[in-house]
Amino acid sequence: MAKITLGGNETNTNGTLPAVGTTLNNYTFVKNDMAPVSLSDFKGKNLILNIFPSVDTSVCATSVRNFNKEAANMDDTAVLCISKDLPFALNRFCGAEGIENVTVASDFKVPQFAEDMGLKIVDGVFEGLDSRVIIVLDKKGNVIYTEQVPEVGQEPDYEAALAAI
Repeated sequence: MAKITLGGNETNTNGTLPAVGTTLNNYTFVKNDMAPVSLSDFKGKNLILNIFPSVDTSVCATSVRNFNKEAANMDDTAVLCISKDLPFALNRFCGAEGIENVTVASDFKVPQFAEDMGLKIVDGVFEGLDSRVIIVLDKKGNVIYTEQVPEVGQEPDYEAALAAI
């Protein structure tokens, strides 16, 4: 269990992030156009998983914007932004923001994803949502970097995630 804060108030996740060197299960999410997208769809590329509570919060939206900007310049690397948001909300956000360089997807149909990754918020006002986490996978699908952001309202360390590739 990770202890994090939300607005300075202590909250908890259900476990710990996957260890560096492990391989994730092939989870399938729902993209903003309602099509499925699986981790295996990115095989042969480095993959940054930008996981967050909701695109309708300022820091979550900022993380998608920042990774969208960075992804435009990355070779052999993709960014998959994941939240519990419904695909309709993700589609609205991407359309309004011109988000085209990252893939956005919902894990609302895949509750075991957050549970297996140890990032499900288990108490407080965001209970049931994903905490703010970065997981970077190499081209073989192995975890090479993780970050559990200690304060939900804090942006992730973009530079460290990108440097891991």
